[in-house]
Amino acid sequence: MAESIVMEIPKPFLLLLLLLPVLYFILKNLKHSKSPPLPPGPYPWPILGNLLQVLNNPLETLTKLGQTYGPVFTIKLGCQRVVGVSSPAAAIQILKTEDRLLAGRTVPHVLPAQNPELNSQYIGWAAEYAESWKDLRTVCRTHIFSSKAIESQARLREEKAMKMVTYIASMEGKPVKIVSVTFAAVFDMLSQIFLSVDLINFEQEVVDGWLNRLFRDLVEMAVMPNISDFYPILSRFDIQGLRKKIVKIHEKICSKWEGIIEERREKKRGDHADYNSEQQDLLDALISNGSFSNAQIIVLLRELLLAGSDSSAATIEWIMVELIRSPRCMKIVQEELAREISQGMVTESDLPKFPYLQACFKETLRLHPPAPLLIPRRALESCQVMNYTIPKDSKVQVNVWAIGRDPEYWKDPLVFKPERFLDSSLEFKGNDFEYLPFGSGRRMCPGMPMASKQVPLVLASLLHFFDWSLPYEQNPENLSMRAKYGLTLVKEEPLILIPKIKSILPHANEQ
Repeated sequence: MAESIVMEIPKPFLLLLLLLPVLYFILKNLKHSKSPPLPPGPYPWPILGNLLQVLNNPLETLTKLGQTYGPVFTIKLGCQRVVGVSSPAAAIQILKTEDRLLAGRTVPHVLPAQNPELNSQYIGWAAEYAESWKDLRTVCRTHIFSSKAIESQARLREEKAMKMVTYIASMEGKPVKIVSVTFAAVFDMLSQIFLSVDLINFEQEVVDGWLNRLFRDLVEMAVMPNISDFYPILSRFDIQGLRKKIVKIHEKICSKWEGIIEERREKKRGDHADYNSEQQDLLDALISNGSFSNAQIIVLLRELLLAGSDSSAATIEWIMVELIRSPRCMKIVQEELAREISQGMVTESDLPKFPYLQACFKETLRLHPPAPLLIPRRALESCQVMNYTIPKDSKVQVNVWAIGRDPEYWKDPLVFKPERFLDSSLEFKGNDFEYLPFGSGRRMCPGMPMASKQVPLVLASLLHFFDWSLPYEQNPENLSMRAKYGLTLVKEEPLILIPKIKSILPHANEQ
């Protein structure tokens, strides 16, 4: 009976049954072929991908790849797919049009906090665009980055700037390492704003640079080529030992912070007479929230202190380098300061009176953006950018260093020319995509409002109270402009200058 039924099935139908798997495969591939292709890029070698091309100088290499393959290109670093972006039009697609789908992060293996609980306490590095991250960002924006908070911190920043001025005055005629003294000044400001305590001895930090070196090590290790990032299957072995090293650095930096946090918790619990509950800093806000452990608070504080002090000090150093190399610009700035400052010390209320100083700040951010590749984003889902497909979990690098030097958008792009910003509406608030030193979109640098105050304040203090010269009568034109890329772009050879006090320097008791 069964045999007769089989014999009655038409042969064409049997042939169709046999061809179904083949048809399914063809249709599936036709469907995928309708999706836009991957961005172009150099041929990736088996296993290594394009690692050997990129490792030596990632910033310049990615810039050249953008010039060769277009504003959106792709490379492989081991198992990791990286999409490079190097034009304003492409940046709009990444940071605005597809901002939500590209709001993830690829967290480097070396970062000490990688369990889900602590990872969400990063502002910059949180892997997911989740509710916990949004809540944390809201706390930080309310208590330290809002207009009201920034205004309330002004007096503190001014006092710390004058502390720096007093120290430099004691060094008149002697060499001063600009990045060391500005790092100490900014770190002093931030530790008071976040914790209401001095975490460093200012003079000792300027002299030995202990904390500055540790922060530099953290920043450089975060972007150091790491086998664990390129081949995640090997991450548990920490073959290069980078994670062990960075954990030790983390412990050195934060060894005393838990005691400070516990002491504050105790004061809040016991309602101590010397505790002012109405005057809250960031630590108070995090403790009052009730959902943050000591470990979570330490992760956040370390990130905020590192990002704020390292990038601000590097930017101030670059501005000073450019001004030393351009005596004309230096003269204009100092004349502006002398004309507009009506009292002994520089105040934040004076800053709007200094358009040329602000132009120097903006021009330096164009030439030397603190984070030249921004912090890389990760595709939470596959999406399309400029007729290309960016697959899920791809790492996306926006090259704002290349965008800021593109001759298509900037006349004489390699020339330091602050005047270009005097009559320009361009701002660094993330709306002008040919100028993105702080990024844009959901993952824009939250510290931009504070940096826009503390960097000009420190710079104005340096230039108003002192004349500066190179040691040994060096020719400014011979100054090295070589940069070293970590997460922050720093000058490879630190700038050393000799201060000379101006007659307007106030006495210490006027601070």
